[in-house]
Amino acid sequence: MEALKSCYGDGSSDSDSESVPSAPTSAHSAVFTPLPPPPISLLDSSTFIDLQIGQTTRVRSFPHVDGNYALHVYIPINISSPLKKEISAFLKKVSSREPSLNVVDVDVPLNILCQNDEKLEQVALGREFHISLGRTVPIRVHQIDSVISMLKQKLQIQRQFWIDFNKWEVFLNDDQTRTFLSVEIVQGGLIEITKQIEAVNTIYRLHNLPEFYKDPRPHISLAWAPGDIAHSLKKVVDEEMKCAVGKSFKSICSCKFKGIECKVGKKAYAICKIPDGQ
Repeated sequence: MEALKSCYGDGSSDSDSESVPSAPTSAHSAVFTPLPPPPISLLDSSTFIDLQIGQTTRVRSFPHVDGNYALHVYIPINISSPLKKEISAFLKKVSSREPSLNVVDVDVPLNILCQNDEKLEQVALGREFHISLGRTVPIRVHQIDSVISMLKQKLQIQRQFWIDFNKWEVFLNDDQTRTFLSVEIVQGGLIEITKQIEAVNTIYRLHNLPEFYKDPRPHISLAWAPGDIAHSLKKVVDEEMKCAVGKSFKSICSCKFKGIECKVGKKAYAICKIPDGQ
């Protein structure tokens, strides 16, 4: 068991899965006392980022069970530098009206980062984002090889295509304890990604794992807030989008599909990879 832990981590991951937008209900209160936001000057240190990751106030999507490992299948996404300024400008406007937002994964308050444009782009948009192709679910050790083998068999051969994130959207996680500000794919790449999700669903079904949402809406999340603030955040986003009419682009950001990855606990697997230049 110790050898397995060193390979995959110490059990279920605290990765969060998100649901499609739904009508807001009363938020579930989380029991924690968050630390006060740090001064912007501390962001000059990479140590600060590591510290923040270790001090996350998010909770697991499912309880930890010894011998279970979190499975996550996803498309890795990196936002190119020329697009970061436009996205940062929109994040600053939304954050000024909704101060409870935090940067996804790093968990730094977004309004703190908005004090420094360079740090906002570096910390909020400089990381790798993920388009989920299946729910983040716990699997047992004996299922790992079978799941990985089938994922490679069904998804290894893929062609390159463009992914267009066309719409700002608000999502809730399954238990409505976190709200996410995201950019959604509604056109370019949607057909291809939907087929990939269907393939992952087939494999999940064969292993008695919960399938993805009935009507999947592929997206990446840029910020999150505790509790269910979907109604108020959606209102802010819609109002800011109306103000941007005439200035907005057909696509918020675009990137090439470069492959699919799978993470089991802390171990990552390359399911398919598109060679550079294709």
